[in-house]
Amino acid sequence: MCTDSRCHACLLSRAILECELTRTSPKKTASILQKSKELLDFLLTTKRSHPVIASEFYRFVHRSIGCDDPFSSFKLQSNEIALNIIRKYADHLSTWSFRDLVTAAVIGNAFDYGVKEHDVSDDFDSFFEEEWRSGLVIDDTDEMLPLLDRVVYLTDNSGEIIFDRELIRYLKNQGSDITLVARKSPILNDVTCDEIHALEIVSFVHRIYPSSNTAEIGIRFDQIGAELLQYINNATLIISKGMANYESLREFEGLPPVAYLLTAKCLPVAEELSVLKGSKVALLCL
Repeated sequence: MCTDSRCHACLLSRAILECELTRTSPKKTASILQKSKELLDFLLTTKRSHPVIASEFYRFVHRSIGCDDPFSSFKLQSNEIALNIIRKYADHLSTWSFRDLVTAAVIGNAFDYGVKEHDVSDDFDSFFEEEWRSGLVIDDTDEMLPLLDRVVYLTDNSGEIIFDRELIRYLKNQGSDITLVARKSPILNDVTCDEIHALEIVSFVHRIYPSSNTAEIGIRFDQIGAELLQYINNATLIISKGMANYESLREFEGLPPVAYLLTAKCLPVAEELSVLKGSKVALLCL
């Protein structure tokens, strides 16, 4: 998916947030923003995909502020909020269907900080209950069920990963062979391979790989190893969480069936999916 003109302001808003989170001085922030705008103007002339442009932009901001994980506090906070919700429903989790677990994982995709058109609720518990009642706008979960033999699971945000863990546990119990993919290095509030290990999710999967060899949002097919590429090509289903993975995979043809599980948090993605902004989507593309 190519960068939409509306992505420009969203990228800059995240740069501002990262400066705020790291308590960067106003003078240095102004300098970083000016240089960020210049870099972004150049990157937009290259016709690269949005995830590639955004990743290079965020790496530049990280270097400029001198911090490789500005969202670290948000990541810990999101995980704790999500864990509290899971604890609340602990007595019912064993009765949740595949659709229920997918719905929870899609609601968890709302843990996304700095998206210009999207705010993370201050009361995520109430937000979760409300979104649970409203359900999925696109619901292809029944069509996904026969495709769970060999799953490649592309993770996205912290917080969200706690709900993913319950869906991954279900997949394991159904006998799925699971390849998990996460970020190699910190970028935004995306979950990394190291954080996956700390959350003890590896016991539910057969293997874990990084989605690139640098700090990248989405997945970079030009940076992944031959082993992961083989598991992707042989998958019966790729589960793709979030907008960046969606934007990455939509660039490629000939993939195995892909289940896009996401909340459409911005207008460009919502419009491409033909849904309203904020819609919860479980879309199967064969």
